Amino acid sequence: MSISVFFPCYNEQENVGRTTEKALEVLEKPGTDFEVIIVDDGSSDDTGRIADEYAGRDDRVKVVHHRRNLGYGAALQSGFKAATKELVFYTDGDGQFDITEMPPLIELMDKYDIVSCYRLNRQDSVLRKINGWCWTKLVCLLFGLKIRDIDCAFKLYKREIFDNMELSSTGALIDTEILARATRKGYRIVQKGVHHYPRKAGEQSGANLRVILRAFRELLKLHRRIRLGN
Repeated sequence: MSISVFFPCYNEQENVGRTTEKALEVLEKPGTDFEVIIVDDGSSDDTGRIADEYAGRDDRVKVVHHRRNLGYGAALQSGFKAATKELVFYTDGDGQFDITEMPPLIELMDKYDIVSCYRLNRQDSVLRKINGWCWTKLVCLLFGLKIRDIDCAFKLYKREIFDNMELSSTGALIDTEILARATRKGYRIVQKGVHHYPRKAGEQSGANLRVILRAFRELLKLHRRIRLGN
């Protein structure tokens, strides 16, 4: 097995170390060829420094730094570009998912190209849950998708997908763009539930009004591009 695992991080100094250590623990099995990539999206705290310390101690850990905060989509794009293995998995660096639930997904890659997970017992506010449900329904309607949880940050891909896909989203629309383009290209997608846990430290940024408005602007542009075949 050959797999790249990466985490997009923005001001996750209290989480990035724990998340990295857990990934190494899970991946450190006989016969596993892996790398762990930390994408520091212009953090203003010590996230980048802590990530560099882990990379300095273990050559299987790599760090990608953005000089300034470019957005969630840009962080994911950097992770996909940095990945060198056959499979590429990502989850957020905030520790709200348990990476021990990742290995069973690998068995599904014999039949599928993408495993897109959905959150079981989502640990967010009622408002955030409602917003997420409405957003998923909207993008599925626009792009003809059948996805239960479009933005769940627990996904596994065959890396070759990104060799044939040009992505433009730099914000919250990135998951929608990947799955919409993959569906149009005929890639096979399967879904699986994973557990979701309360955030122990740091702050969420996805519910920020500026982030939401940016996502809607990108949504209209993406819908037009894909409709025109771009």
